[in-house]
Amino acid sequence: MKTDIQIAQEAELKRIGEVAAQIGLEESDLEYYGPYKAKINLDVWRRVKDRPDGKLILVTAVNPTPAGEGKTTTTVGLGQALAQMGQKAIIALREPSLGPCFGVKGGAAGGGYAQAAPMEDINLHFTGDFHAVTSAHNLLAAMLDNSLQQGNPLGIDSRRMVFRRVLDMNDRALRHIVLGLGGRADGVPRESGFDITVASEVMAILCLAEDLMDLKERCGKIVVAYTYDGSPVTARDLSADGAMALLLKDAVKPNLVQTLENTPVFIHGGPFANIAHGCNSVIATKLGLKLADILVTEAGFGADLGAEKFFDLKCRMAGLRPDLTVLVATVRALKYNGGAAANNLVVEDMPALERGIVNLEKHLENIGKFGLPVIVALNRFPSDTARELAFIRERCAKLGAETALSEVFTRGGAGGVELAETVLRTLTGRPADFHPLYDAQAPLRAKIEIICREIYGADGVNFSKEAEASLRQYEAAGYGGLPVCVAKTQYSLSDDPARLGRPEGFTVHARELRLSAGAGFIVVITGDIMTMPGLPKKPAAAAMDIDAAGRITGLF
Repeated sequence: MKTDIQIAQEAELKRIGEVAAQIGLEESDLEYYGPYKAKINLDVWRRVKDRPDGKLILVTAVNPTPAGEGKTTTTVGLGQALAQMGQKAIIALREPSLGPCFGVKGGAAGGGYAQAAPMEDINLHFTGDFHAVTSAHNLLAAMLDNSLQQGNPLGIDSRRMVFRRVLDMNDRALRHIVLGLGGRADGVPRESGFDITVASEVMAILCLAEDLMDLKERCGKIVVAYTYDGSPVTARDLSADGAMALLLKDAVKPNLVQTLENTPVFIHGGPFANIAHGCNSVIATKLGLKLADILVTEAGFGADLGAEKFFDLKCRMAGLRPDLTVLVATVRALKYNGGAAANNLVVEDMPALERGIVNLEKHLENIGKFGLPVIVALNRFPSDTARELAFIRERCAKLGAETALSEVFTRGGAGGVELAETVLRTLTGRPADFHPLYDAQAPLRAKIEIICREIYGADGVNFSKEAEASLRQYEAAGYGGLPVCVAKTQYSLSDDPARLGRPEGFTVHARELRLSAGAGFIVVITGDIMTMPGLPKKPAAAAMDIDAAGRITGLF
């Protein structure tokens, strides 16, 4: 089979104006970025806001192998299949980060014959949204250090400056740095570091804001430091919020592209799900629900991360009510969770599959706690055997979960018809009774413990001294009513990536809490999770190239 980039380069795309017309958008609604990309003017919302919402479908997954299990591919393929069946469908995705693209995982525009396009642009600079987020974030960081340098009029305690810089690249050398070296003219020396852009609170704000003015208001609430008497210092105190919004004025507009089969795709915003909240923008999602009969979206990594945050953070804040969850599972991921070696997943291994299927069972149980019907999409790989697939189907049937085979990677929308038919039948026959997992007004400690106990299966939570102090501080400052965003490994239900399957008898280690007052949640950093990843021994970037004609190779 051809590579993803070969398939994408051979696709016949429509002009983006034609794609927009399919969902009722007019020429004046678009801001073109070449022939195949456009931003949608926010004025469209006023025209469509009173329309009824379409159905909202979330695609999530079991805990993955390091290569991922095709969640975005399934999302794109399902949207294509629904469109083939005459449904007015829109797909809503996150924008890929350059970090994993050049690291291990590759791009995030789908794969095979179920891709969003133009694939190269989407996986690289796209429409510049990530650069705008990086610039707005680092402007605030620069204004914070400048305030310290210019006589410190706000009385900032340099030991309690909590706002780091960001870069959209995996670069472990920047995790811990010293700023301000070189003498009096070069700033005040202090320790700091970088996070990856997709972990930025500004990225979370972009994806949770309702419009540009809401975005500016949220930016103003970002807490960047504390004074000597312990009072928070915000971006508004530094008079940075207006300039930040100025840098984000175009980034706040959703991006419209298409699939290889010309199904409309909104791609907007890109917070990671293991270290951030893992969902595309509220603006794109709400707009898509007004323009489509069915909106298919995704949340990053396994359902313990992306789905929980989609339900408890995005849906809670935006007032969204999802109708159905599609849980992507693969034979290889379940064998991996059952102890099979990552380099031996193409060999039939029924004992490993039998051990690992408990991971799927736990995710099904978890989704049920939110009151949603769920369909298991079996993303088929060439190495899967009939016996392995039959075993998963039989186990799901015993649990009362419907399954559908997905072959969208090799067949595009045609390979997703069984899944699309199952989705349509479930939407008609099994109404959702959606509700978040916890009460947002519960104490912070209780909310963290509920997530760890109910979703991860932990016996309890071990809070470090620093985390305990932060709990007390945030409660006392009036932030206790915020929901919780847990930063955790994607490879395990626990906070230990080596504990696969359905771990039992473990404790989650909450080592640090970070306040995201503008985004509207508390980040809980667990285990060894890093908010600035590093590159592997052989980065994917090493195999990428471009020739004199501008043809890209090695991108996947």
